[in-house]
Amino acid sequence: MDIAKELSMEMGLSLNHTNNIIALLDEGCTIPFIARYRKELTGSCDDQTLRMFDDRLKYLRSLTKRKEEVSALITEQGNMTEEIQKALDEAVTLTEVEDIYRPFRPKRKTRASVAIAKGLKPLAEKILEQKPFDLMAECAKYVVVSDEKDKCVATPEDALQGAKDIIAEMISDNATLRKELREALVNKGFIKCKFDDSKENSFTYEMYKEYNSDIKKLPSHRVLAINRGEKEDILKVELTLNEEISSGLVESKVLKKNSPFEELLKEVCQDSYDRLIFPSIEREVRNELTDKANEQAIKMFEVNLKPLLMQPPLKNKVILGLDPAYRTGCKIAVINSSGGVLDTAVVYPTPPQNKIEEATAKLTQLIMRHDVDVISIGNGTATKESEIFVANLIKDLPRKVTYAVVNEAGASVYSASKLGAAEFPDYDVALRSAVSIARRLQDPLAELIKIDVKSIGVGQYQHDMPQNRLTEVLDGVVENCVNTVGVDLNTASPSLLSFVAGLNSGVAKNIEKYRQSNGEFKTREELKKVPKLGDKAFEQCAGFLRIVGGDNVLDNTGVHPESYATAYKLLEYFKLDIKDVKDDKLQLLPKMLEKEGAEKVAEKLGVGVPTLVDIANELAKPGRDVRDDLPKPVLKSALLGIENLKEGMVMTGVVRNVIDFGVFVDISVHQDGLVHISEISKDYIKHPSEVLKVGDVVKVKVIGVDINKKRISLTIKGAVDDELTEGL
Repeated sequence: MDIAKELSMEMGLSLNHTNNIIALLDEGCTIPFIARYRKELTGSCDDQTLRMFDDRLKYLRSLTKRKEEVSALITEQGNMTEEIQKALDEAVTLTEVEDIYRPFRPKRKTRASVAIAKGLKPLAEKILEQKPFDLMAECAKYVVVSDEKDKCVATPEDALQGAKDIIAEMISDNATLRKELREALVNKGFIKCKFDDSKENSFTYEMYKEYNSDIKKLPSHRVLAINRGEKEDILKVELTLNEEISSGLVESKVLKKNSPFEELLKEVCQDSYDRLIFPSIEREVRNELTDKANEQAIKMFEVNLKPLLMQPPLKNKVILGLDPAYRTGCKIAVINSSGGVLDTAVVYPTPPQNKIEEATAKLTQLIMRHDVDVISIGNGTATKESEIFVANLIKDLPRKVTYAVVNEAGASVYSASKLGAAEFPDYDVALRSAVSIARRLQDPLAELIKIDVKSIGVGQYQHDMPQNRLTEVLDGVVENCVNTVGVDLNTASPSLLSFVAGLNSGVAKNIEKYRQSNGEFKTREELKKVPKLGDKAFEQCAGFLRIVGGDNVLDNTGVHPESYATAYKLLEYFKLDIKDVKDDKLQLLPKMLEKEGAEKVAEKLGVGVPTLVDIANELAKPGRDVRDDLPKPVLKSALLGIENLKEGMVMTGVVRNVIDFGVFVDISVHQDGLVHISEISKDYIKHPSEVLKVGDVVKVKVIGVDINKKRISLTIKGAVDDELTEGL
């Protein structure tokens, strides 16, 4: 297989760009670096495309390696033929390769291997020729009377049974047949579930009580739900394929026209299918369904995580973090605009203590002493009571204070971690959680990367996923977000630095130690003095690290040091100076470049157009944060409860989770509402992620409320209809 040609065709890339990407990956270049600084070589492939490319490259290389191994093994046995080699060359999946190898794989003891050891293979082959002969007379020739069990063939009937066992295994080893049956099961088969309502928590799977569905129509989230129900021993699951289809496929590979042994071979075909083939392909198809469902679920984690991490920071605000609780009290932490802790406290405004007056006095004192702007409330236990308390508190304050409820998923993981203990050794775990809750509003990316991404609380079935694959994909999302935003080299924590392209946790700690010993970095070049940060690591990381107020303005931009000379040439071309950045004179540079003609200028400066355009954009806004262009966090000063909701109410909400069958929207009533996929858009959409992402602010209309079950049904398209009507 020519891997480059295959990837070029699959990914829709030119062969030249494909070969360049392979070379860059093999050189050890990181995906963020390739996506940002090697656009001319890749055709401007984005991060997501490059990660898909890398995954596929690894698979195709694994496939090629396995083909070579199987080819060598079959050749060593002396069984290689042109037909087998051709089949191996044409195989496009690892499953197909294993099917081809199946007849030649060393087998454990089977009924067929026992019969072969007794010398019955020639009889099986003669029957398969399907030429007329006296079957039982022929079988009698193979009768062997022996005291040794592994040699004894007591009767002609025993000989015939042994031959049938051999034929059944030969049929089962037919790679083409297995492929066709697998495809038939996927496209024409059914999945059935039986429900055991005597088990604890069985009500969760009640919809699968008499479940019967086409396999090809089975949504990914149902696959995962069925798998979990089966694992909990509540569901019994089986795949089925119409007998006419299965028998037809198997017999077509065995029976010849006017075969004298038609009935016998039909019986053997059925035995081979029931005993050997179907149990195997059923497992394979279940595994394939699970793999696809896992990838889809992991994709949803990926889709949800990126906008969560890329939420705009709440800059230049003093924030009070409140970690709600009942018996043990609400933990409080006040942080300044750079995340430093100013004060901590514990108050008891919630049951059973209900010390509301005392808590009001304490928080009022903290708010006024530190000029608190915003209160960040975690959405865990006692959130409702805490939000009611905060909403009442801020009504009577002499300064304007707003609040927001933030997702606290994983805060307890951080607070109990080594990192949490290292950051705040003198605080108990609950106070650390309060700090984390405050910082999540202040800078979501910088805080959330401290937590195992699987604990952040986006997506579904995270504990059922292949953990290594989930971690790999989600770490890729974090890496992409961190490098897209850029990192302040002089203030970033080692946790944040470790996600910068080209760096690892060890080098990140060395950067921190260097800062502590030598003070702030003045230039990016100074990075080369950090122990274990070599030339390759510098190449990969330098462009993503920012130095605010350093010796060179370019060090506070996304311009890579390798392109500084080009940046100066570009400024000279338009008779500008790097000092003009302080007077905002460079803001028009992208428009000046566009008017002059980017291709013309790029040719004159000897640089690629994408790189030149990126340099111009960076020079126009040095130190800019790409997150500043996104919708700001929703801050509140009042609240509702689910009991206040009525059908027909139109509200503003924030998308908290995107799943296969809809989205969950926070409408500030302590219970997220569900917008089913059918209620998202008037236009047909295959998946909610086509139009919505985590963090989107949307207008929704309430179409159903079940207070007892705490279920809220919402519509987006209905809310849009109402808006249109009101405007008429």
